[in-house]
Amino acid sequence: MRFGFDIDDTLINLREHAFNIYNRRLNQKVPVEVFHNLKRVEIHEPFGLDDEQGNEMWRSSLEEIYYTSCPPFPDAVETLQELEKKGHEIYYITARPKEHGERTKKWLKENGFPVHEERFFYGMQDHEKVEIIKKLNLDYYFDDKPEVLNTLLNESIKIFLRDQSYNRHLNLPRIVNWSDLEAIINEKVK
Repeated sequence: MRFGFDIDDTLINLREHAFNIYNRRLNQKVPVEVFHNLKRVEIHEPFGLDDEQGNEMWRSSLEEIYYTSCPPFPDAVETLQELEKKGHEIYYITARPKEHGERTKKWLKENGFPVHEERFFYGMQDHEKVEIIKKLNLDYYFDDKPEVLNTLLNESIKIFLRDQSYNRHLNLPRIVNWSDLEAIINEKVK
């Protein structure tokens, strides 16, 4: 089978990692519980930043956010390694900017994710991401962004939301723990 994965906030806990960086850089102590209740993808509001300031904070922090100790979600690496071991194809489709693509690929490999050059796509807008997902003829696709998954509802691909506070209003199949993926696949195969 062919599996497609978004990276940020699907396989790795990027926003919470960034939230902790914001706390440190802004010398604040906003509790992580506030993060876990955010209804937007953006994380800047609890720090008293407006959208423009928040965008600037994100841009100025990208190097640290992307390439420091951002943790994968529990069992994400092991689950993808197991999929590859069983002969499944793993594709990464991320909207990370082009200038971060090669370093992101290297970072994923260094952190144990199984990455093949020809199965790594980056540097696109969401609508371009959807077109790539369709062309790859994936069996399963996992993402955190409702905007991406909603455009795939009428496709034959089995889509799953990676559970996040900002997507809980949607009634789509979701994955909370990566260790549950095998059971989900087995259920869908029946």
